[in-house]
Amino acid sequence: MKTKTLDIVVPVLDEADNLPLLLDRLEAALCDLPQIEWSLTLVDDGSTDASWEVIEGLAEKRPCVRGLRLSRNYGHQHALLAGLEHSEADAVVTMDADLQHPPELIPSLIEEWENGAKIVNTQRKDPTEWSTLKRWSSALYYRVFSFLSGVAIRPGMADFRLLDRQVVDSIRQFREQTLFLRGLVQIVGFKEAVILYQGEVRHAGQTKYTLGRMLRFAGAGVFSFSLMPLRIATVIGVLTSLLAFAELIYVVYIRLFTDRSVVGWASGLALISLMFGIQFILLGIIGEYLGNVLVETRGRPRYLIMQTTVPSQPDVTAEPGTDTSDR
Repeated sequence: MKTKTLDIVVPVLDEADNLPLLLDRLEAALCDLPQIEWSLTLVDDGSTDASWEVIEGLAEKRPCVRGLRLSRNYGHQHALLAGLEHSEADAVVTMDADLQHPPELIPSLIEEWENGAKIVNTQRKDPTEWSTLKRWSSALYYRVFSFLSGVAIRPGMADFRLLDRQVVDSIRQFREQTLFLRGLVQIVGFKEAVILYQGEVRHAGQTKYTLGRMLRFAGAGVFSFSLMPLRIATVIGVLTSLLAFAELIYVVYIRLFTDRSVVGWASGLALISLMFGIQFILLGIIGEYLGNVLVETRGRPRYLIMQTTVPSQPDVTAEPGTDTSDR
C-alpha cells in the first residue's frame, strides 16, 4: 500500500503548556496507521509566553515537528493560512492547540478521506460546561451567517477538519486579506463528509477569543462573504424615507388645516432622532465594506514569517562563487 502524507497544522498563541500533551496524544492516536506518514506544523502567532521555545524543543526531539514563527500576531485565520501554504502533504488536518479538538478523532477523518471525501468537516457537540449564553450565541451566529451569505455552515463546525491536497491548492488561489476560512472551505465545492464529536474543555491556559475578537471575527465572516447587509441597508433607507415623507404630509396637514401647528413637535423631534440614528447605522455598514476594500487594495502580505525550525537550504543551482545574498 502506498504511503500517504498528512500534515497537521496547529496555530499557537500562548499555548506552551498544551503543546507537549498535544504531541503525545497525536502520536498515540496515529501510531496504528502505518499507511500514513504524518508531520506536525506548529505556527506561532506572536506568542508572548514560552511557546516558541517549546516548539523548538519538540522539533529537536521529534523529526515530525516543524515550527513556523510569525513576526507578530496576525490572527488565528492567518496562522492557519501560513500552515496551509507551507504544507506539501497529500492532506492537511487543521486543529487548535488547546485540546478542545480531540486528536483521537483524526483516524476517523483519515478514514473518510480514504473513502473519497475531499473535505472532512467536524461538527462539535457543545461541552456541558459551556454557559447557556455561549451555546446560544454560537448557534445564533452561524444561523445568521448562513442566512446572510447563502453559505451553509452548521453550528459547531469550526476549524477542525481534514482537507485534501486538491482543496488546499484551491484555497491557496484565494487572495483576500479578510480571511474567513470556514466560509472558503464551503464555497470551493468538492465532496464533503461530516463527523460529529463531543467538544472538550480547554486543557490549560485561557481562551484567546475575547468578546471583542469574536465580534471582529463574526463581522469579517459576514462582510467578506455577503452583500446582504448592504441590501438590508437599502431597504431600511427606503422605509425611513417613506416614513419621513408621511411625516412631511402630516406636518403640512397640521399647518394648513388645523390650528395645532405647535402641537406635535415632540413626534417630529423623535422622528428626526430616529432617522439620524438609522443613517449612522447605514453609514457604519457602508464604512465596513469600504474598509474591506481599502485593505484589499493595499495588497500587503497576509503574514510574515520571522523564523522556522527548519534551516534554509542553500541554492544548489547557483554557480560557485556567485553572490546570492541579495536574492
